[in-house]
Amino acid sequence: MTTETRKILVTSALPYANGSIHLGHLLEHIQTDIWTRFQKLRGHECYSVCADDAHGTPVMLKAAELGITPEEMVRRTQAEHQQDLADFLVSYDNYHNTHSEENKELCEMVYLRAKERGYIKQRTISQLFDPEKQMFLPDRFVKGTCPQCGAEDQNGDSCDSCGATYSPTELKNPKSVVSGAEPVLKDSEHYFFDLPQFEDMLQDWLKGSSVQAEIANKLQEWFEQGLQQWDISRDAPYFGFEIPGAPNKFFYVWVDAPVGYMASFKNFCASNNLDFDSFWNKDSDAELYHFIGKDITYFHCLFWPAMLEAAELRKPTGVNVHGFVTVNGAKMSKSKGTFIKARTYLDHLEPEYLRYYFASKLNDGVTDIDLNFEDFVQKNNADLVGKVVNIASRCAGFISKRFDGKLAANLPETGLLEEFQAASEGIAQSFEGRQYHKAIRDIMALADKANQYIDAQAPWVTIKDENLQEQTHQVCSLGINLFRILMTWLKPVLPVLAEKTEQFLNSELTWSGIQSPLLGHNINKFKALMQRIDAEKVEKMVEASKEDLQAKVTVDPDSPLAKDPIGETIEFADFAKVDLRVARIAKAEHVEGADKLLRFELDLGGETRQVFAGIKSAYQPEDLVGKMTVMVANLAPRKMRFGMSEGMVLAAGPGGQDLWILEPHEGAQPGMKVK
Repeated sequence: MTTETRKILVTSALPYANGSIHLGHLLEHIQTDIWTRFQKLRGHECYSVCADDAHGTPVMLKAAELGITPEEMVRRTQAEHQQDLADFLVSYDNYHNTHSEENKELCEMVYLRAKERGYIKQRTISQLFDPEKQMFLPDRFVKGTCPQCGAEDQNGDSCDSCGATYSPTELKNPKSVVSGAEPVLKDSEHYFFDLPQFEDMLQDWLKGSSVQAEIANKLQEWFEQGLQQWDISRDAPYFGFEIPGAPNKFFYVWVDAPVGYMASFKNFCASNNLDFDSFWNKDSDAELYHFIGKDITYFHCLFWPAMLEAAELRKPTGVNVHGFVTVNGAKMSKSKGTFIKARTYLDHLEPEYLRYYFASKLNDGVTDIDLNFEDFVQKNNADLVGKVVNIASRCAGFISKRFDGKLAANLPETGLLEEFQAASEGIAQSFEGRQYHKAIRDIMALADKANQYIDAQAPWVTIKDENLQEQTHQVCSLGINLFRILMTWLKPVLPVLAEKTEQFLNSELTWSGIQSPLLGHNINKFKALMQRIDAEKVEKMVEASKEDLQAKVTVDPDSPLAKDPIGETIEFADFAKVDLRVARIAKAEHVEGADKLLRFELDLGGETRQVFAGIKSAYQPEDLVGKMTVMVANLAPRKMRFGMSEGMVLAAGPGGQDLWILEPHEGAQPGMKVK
């Protein structure tokens, strides 16, 4: 037990109120829950809160589609989310939603304090407006032709084809996603948060220990480009909170979403006699940690601390950023059955299997976590059933049958108990630092040692010798005590297995108890604590997750045709003009400031071309050097903001990480014409 009790508040990013919880969400909630349970097990005053992110245009439109009010939709979704998380043993002290009186009050407080201190600005901007729906269109609700490369059906803020970023007003041939109508430009007065005034404060905060170094480095791009004022208002109709003193103007959802952390905690404080201000005042001695995904980093590491500073509130002690979940090495896919909802998983498998698997993979970095189903089955069966529970099952029967269910008064002097006890602080440090994978690795290494000890002592042999009864008693009692320590360490990860263990041992698992073995103590009769995973259940879960899309589309939804239907046809003579050539990738490198582009130097067999291609999601540049690709060699050069692109690289595949080019051994040579 640590000597000083800490005050800690922990939050997870808020699930959006227009969809179900899936395995990607669960990574974060499980990571948060393990850390919170660990802090409580160590004796600290620790609270965790979350909420549904209720506001914004998508919720408003989805509710209209369902024929219900946004409030009713939020109520239903919150109930579903809470049940799913509870069934995954995620134990928040409070789960609220952002459409609450607490959040409205706190949003207005933050805004008015910022306004009083001169951090809110107003100016008129031009936006795309849907004349049929009579509403301004957020970026994601506009599609059109990329103004840079001419690719069609691109989003309102960036191009998937060339990686360009732009304003929705720059799109060619824009269409409203809501109605299909051609939007028009319309002026509107908007409210802006003056983020540039916080540049020095943010730089100092990022240089501290509040965010991972890789995140702090990535965020420097924002400062290099120059911080811009942040548009915090949206026009009616909009589901959200109206800005004080500004009729028909509403807070943008990303204003009230992080304030929702405060609101959920305030709701909890009101019914639990806690001092809300002591956690959020600028001079607070409490610790505040956010667990979030890497896709919402800049909201939490730039806008949010600046808002808190403007409102004279405390900033986070730490923003812990994690990566995404992939399944069997690829993005989650509905058609492959790997886009798995929480409820679908629970219909087939126990939640602790996933909790343990994620824990065995999670560290303090931002790398993606891969859920490999074969490894998932093997790791759970081998570690939890084959190692940890096996220790108890091998020893408990002898204690019950031969020694009246009572552990020995003394344990053998092997040094093994002391080794386990000495390892406790290092395992605690791994959990504290979110190095769960290291904690699990160390725990399982010690479980191996316990099993090796039992193998060597062979109590099933010594029990038959009347002269070795006390030795057998002590050996099995030591095994039970080692199992107890292992399960204490695993309690934050496996709360149900820990509870079953406490019933079996007739003793609560506490971190301080690790240093005090159970001696002369009565235990209960052993019952099976955990079953092996049947691989067939995993297969059935995947099958249940596959959507029956045949009635909706006539092609594989992951195929290019599903995403980009064949459009206008061309004559053969037009196609014959395209000069396709094999090129060797002589050099490949990242493009600074571009999320999706790589820069290539392509060898056409005597001629070198510079080409930019948006295949960064599939390849690391160093892995491409020396490989072959097909390029459109007679495409007119096009000036991009990163340089001149002198052709187009062709790669096949459904997209994302699945894009394929040629290997040198496949026989293609630089300059070879493709027919």
